[in-house]
Amino acid sequence: MPVIADPPPVVRRTPVACPVPLLRARDVPHAARIAARGELVSVVRGVYAPTTAWRPLAPWERYVARIHATILVHPGLVLSHESAAAIWGMPILGDPGVVHALSDPTRTSRLHAGLRMHTTTGARDVVDLGGFAAVSPSDCAVDLARARHVVVGLIAADAALRLDPAASVESLVEQNEQRPSSRGRRIARWPLHRARAEAESTLESASRAIIELLGYEEPELQTEWSGPGATDRSDFWWPGSEIVGEADGDLKYDGRFGDPASLLRARRERDHRLRSRGIRSVLHWGWSDLVDPDALDGILRGAGLPRIALPDPYRLATARAALAPHLPAARLHARAETGA
Repeated sequence: MPVIADPPPVVRRTPVACPVPLLRARDVPHAARIAARGELVSVVRGVYAPTTAWRPLAPWERYVARIHATILVHPGLVLSHESAAAIWGMPILGDPGVVHALSDPTRTSRLHAGLRMHTTTGARDVVDLGGFAAVSPSDCAVDLARARHVVVGLIAADAALRLDPAASVESLVEQNEQRPSSRGRRIARWPLHRARAEAESTLESASRAIIELLGYEEPELQTEWSGPGATDRSDFWWPGSEIVGEADGDLKYDGRFGDPASLLRARRERDHRLRSRGIRSVLHWGWSDLVDPDALDGILRGAGLPRIALPDPYRLATARAALAPHLPAARLHARAETGA
């Protein structure tokens, strides 16, 4: 079993609930026959869900259901990587497909039937989440920062700081440096050193990464603007250029958060208030502009934001691959704002 250290003072919570009823094959007479008729869907081998409940699920919800189903078949797993993130309620991108867990360090890492077992000789903080064992948010962030693209690593690191009040940039960096294995250590330094709890959503975290990879200076986060009638808060602020940036999300104006026309009207009024307070430009972008960094580059460059470094073409190209097939959970990347 993995080495277990004393758990940190993480805010305790129950695991993210399974979004569908799960049925063990042994409890459903002729389950395979019913599945063949299209009434059941195989979630993992030996576990089914009603098709009518499964079809409407978003990709990340299907992944959460797959984790719950895997725990039914393999109780006692210590979840890690995206699986720990999903159970903690940290952001995940789409459906990662594979369930990740820690294994005995004397064994080799292996993938079988959708379950990836990772070996480790380093200590992990393992937390009991109401019957689910998962590495702490900090350990999860370090794991992802080491093993995934730097944009994904920054998303996880920002989320860990929001979720765990005892975590800090210094503690994340220290965890990374103290791991016995050097694999991924250098890659993880980039996102872990840049982690900020003030980034309030997946879209904001990913935006910060792409902005820096494009060569622009780091913006100030969550700046408040007070004036007659309202106090507004901006996602990003570049004081030297007098530019505000807003990571609105592609889902904010599609009807799920209210009447799109009313939301757009409120945005125009807010933009006008901000400009009346001396802000030169108010920029807006969504997830599709991150998947195509050239689009975000055009938005920033067109507003006159100066570039302070050369772009990182390799990381920008690989960011497309890391982000393009996925959309983050709407509840995590798009906030329904009305003037705030």
